[in-house]
Amino acid sequence: MSKISSVLMMIALAAAGLAAGYIFNNWQHEQKLSASKITDKSQTPVSNLRPLFKLNDLEGKVRDVKEWDGNVLMINFWATWCPPCRKEMPAFIELQEKYKDKGFTIIGIALDEKQAVIDFTEPMGMNYPILMGDQQGMPLTTAYGNRLGVLPFTVIVDRHGNIIHRKRSEITLEQAEAMIKPLL
Repeated sequence: MSKISSVLMMIALAAAGLAAGYIFNNWQHEQKLSASKITDKSQTPVSNLRPLFKLNDLEGKVRDVKEWDGNVLMINFWATWCPPCRKEMPAFIELQEKYKDKGFTIIGIALDEKQAVIDFTEPMGMNYPILMGDQQGMPLTTAYGNRLGVLPFTVIVDRHGNIIHRKRSEITLEQAEAMIKPLL
């Protein structure tokens, strides 16, 4: 075998080894995803533990997510300029009313201007906390698993602070109930 043939053979073997390693790594990754309870499997979280945060509510009061420790949480990232976000709000109001006495809380995190949020939420009679994302909003949504920055983005967290479901796009009343009922 010539020297050139030997070099080409080594390059081909190295490429085959890299391809096999890549395929095996992706297979392991898919196995981990299929074993998790994450609704949105296109998102690969670093951790399923709820990231901590402190944000201002609409009155300017600093709210810490730890306030709701022990509750089942539905954390919804949204904006007033997002039609699917606006569409899902009445279902959230209904969910909050229906399950608030069972240890369930929705936290809305607005990625928008404060006055636009006030103008939108006041007439709707929001019955759950609305927090202002400000500069922390996009990094926070990413920390919760929304690597694409899509809105709306909703996360369901169990009573122990574990993220159980992630949903990119609008969520219906029925979908939300199916996710939260087993946790209550």
